[in-house]
Amino acid sequence: MNGKILKTKPIHKARVFDLVREEVVLPNGMQMELDIIRHPGASAIVPMKDPQTLLMLVQYRHAIGESIWEVPAGTLNDGEDPLECAKRELEEETGFTATTWEKLGEITPLPAYSDERIHIYLARDLHPSQQNLDPDEIVQVREVPFDNALHMITTGQIKDGKSISSIFLAKVYLGR
Repeated sequence: MNGKILKTKPIHKARVFDLVREEVVLPNGMQMELDIIRHPGASAIVPMKDPQTLLMLVQYRHAIGESIWEVPAGTLNDGEDPLECAKRELEEETGFTATTWEKLGEITPLPAYSDERIHIYLARDLHPSQQNLDPDEIVQVREVPFDNALHMITTGQIKDGKSISSIFLAKVYLGR
């Protein structure tokens, strides 16, 4: 069941995404205009420092005016493979590299108005490297026991959707 795009009009080109207005025919035959965020996609990482401990970030997010708990993640560069993005972001944000990588899945966080897809990876066998934050990244790296991260989700301390999805996918994958 697919719709059909009749016309696309650029509305705004931002640093990370484009906003377009599409004239579409929906699968039920209804014709309408929709505003869509076109996003290059991203990768998110659940980095396991050891079998019981993951690395998380406390990161300032200006859009919501607070610092929140998150897994490392970042936007795909043009033509970049999602795994390569995950490797780059892990090192940039945490100062660690990983030897072992497993893809846990993919999510579409805002499918009503964005085509963004986030590829989620489990990273193990971590090795210290060099953190290299972007100028707008205000980040603290924290070690969190895996079971504490699950508790932090259920008590609302972790509220970032990609992080909740990533941690629960890791929980299932690891059989916890």
